Amino acid sequence: MNGKTLQNRLVIATGMWREATDEPLPKLPSGDPAEQIQEFELRLVDLLCREATPSTAREVAERTWDLVQDRPDGDPVRQKVVECHDALAKLSTGTFGASTE
Repeated sequence: MNGKTLQNRLVIATGMWREATDEPLPKLPSGDPAEQIQEFELRLVDLLCREATPSTAREVAERTWDLVQDRPDGDPVRQKVVECHDALAKLSTGTFGASTE
């Protein structure tokens, strides 16, 4: 992955983090920049999905999809977004945590 792509991903994720919370940006261990950005994006998706409410679920789904729409199916952040979308769909329909029996 080229430096420009990584920079764009970092700028987008940082902006989304700052819009979503007053928490400081997470500290990440030293390492490969691509892995650091991926870890940051995973934390961002976790934060957005954890903080979602029935009234914000649709917006969170749209924002998280914007983060990964052009990535391959095997991308870990995209996979996390898909998992998040399943939970958001249940949350928005009021079935989150409901029994399937």
